[in-house]
Amino acid sequence: MVNLICLSIVALILFFAGSHFLPITDPTESVYALTAKEMLSSGDWLSPRIYGDFWFDKPIMFYWELLVAYKIFGVGEFASRFFPALFATAGMFLTYFFGSKLYDKKIGFAAAIILATTLEYWYLAHAVITDMTLLVMFSLTLMTFYIGYREKNPRLYLLSFASSGVAVLTKGPIGFFLPGLIILIFLAWTGDLPHVKKLFRVKNFLIFAAIISIWYVPMTFIHGSEFLENFLGVHNFLRATVSEYSKTNVWYYYLLISLIGFFPWSLLLIWGAIKNLRRVPTLDVSEKFLTVWALTVVIFFQLCATKYITYTLPAMIPAVILIAKYFVSRWKIFVRVSAAALIIYPLAMFVAAIPLSADNSAKREAEKILQFVDEKSCVVSHGKEYPASLVFYSGQKIYRLETKENFELVRPREMTWTSKNVMPFMTFDELPADKKILAVVNVAFEKSFLDNAPGKWEVVGEIEKGSLESSAENFFYGRERQQLKSKIFRRAT
Repeated sequence: MVNLICLSIVALILFFAGSHFLPITDPTESVYALTAKEMLSSGDWLSPRIYGDFWFDKPIMFYWELLVAYKIFGVGEFASRFFPALFATAGMFLTYFFGSKLYDKKIGFAAAIILATTLEYWYLAHAVITDMTLLVMFSLTLMTFYIGYREKNPRLYLLSFASSGVAVLTKGPIGFFLPGLIILIFLAWTGDLPHVKKLFRVKNFLIFAAIISIWYVPMTFIHGSEFLENFLGVHNFLRATVSEYSKTNVWYYYLLISLIGFFPWSLLLIWGAIKNLRRVPTLDVSEKFLTVWALTVVIFFQLCATKYITYTLPAMIPAVILIAKYFVSRWKIFVRVSAAALIIYPLAMFVAAIPLSADNSAKREAEKILQFVDEKSCVVSHGKEYPASLVFYSGQKIYRLETKENFELVRPREMTWTSKNVMPFMTFDELPADKKILAVVNVAFEKSFLDNAPGKWEVVGEIEKGSLESSAENFFYGRERQQLKSKIFRRAT
């Protein structure tokens, strides 16, 4: 009971406290939040939509979470971040119970605390994205399989397939394929591949099929080939075969992510990995399962063309359980590092996370343009990336303003990454002459805007950076060196 109380307090401190101060950021969080907001307004809880059009980027599970939170708490930061924090808490408790089941409560408790105090987990506990939900359902799939396998209780496989079904509703086919691959590799390593027959029984597949059919079947009937081509084609096949960001498609990408993401436990992660590799022939069955789980996730996503920081999150739980075994005889070190993390992260929330989130959100720009906008206004945005958070916070239709030449480069095309550019576009020569134009312009694109936008423009608002970099410049150089993030222009009449 003491362990559970301690873990609950840790969750409140690390996952929930301060989350309502974090603005919705671009480019990813705002897309999820805006999609759920538009679904809520439309009354359609089945078909994701954004900018007034249907949107097939991700399955429905995370949108349902956002919709429930918006209904309960209202549309805002706390509601948007509530379920990621809740699932982070669930992931921490799952780690505790699974570690306790495999070994003992001391190892389970240490593993749960290590997980909660890693940098990547702390960050994702606040992020408005699908990954925490996937982590919990992915992990529950493998945990229930392994407990059922070890205790010779095949009834638990039903729960494993059900969890996998929810994972598929969260992230797509990867929620079934990757846990299945891990299980097959594990059974092959232990020389027990015939056990697959007990796993792949009709009733298990029926519960899996029933769960995924809740959304995939009606979406296929309603939207047909458009849904299948966009969801399976662009957002699954293309993601695996064509890198969205070529700079991240390097062999050492997830090695670096692991070192950073596991802070402050990174060195122990390396030490544990080397130690386990040396003693591969003597690993017990549980260690083999945890090793296969962690390594398969990392290697699989390393082989995929598109790489994101969050993809290898499901490898963290087996890794922290293996690391926790190290601290059984080194409890004072564990307590000191954990206590330091519980002090540092709340400070980091206010010193770093909140100002950095503000710099990566258009919340302040939205508040500024709402002072000038009316029914005769046309609002445009010009910069490197289109800020969906500007639409989320302002409630206005915002056009992405581009030159004709650049529009040809970024306009949506089938089976390319530009197909994700579903926001409304406008080129400079299409700016309406009979409307009041408000333009939100990133300061790096100010010259581009003024060189191409016809007419005379006046600055009616300036948004300053609030990041650590800007704060440092303020300290050394004073307010005259304050960095600007964006400017609000209005066409002079």
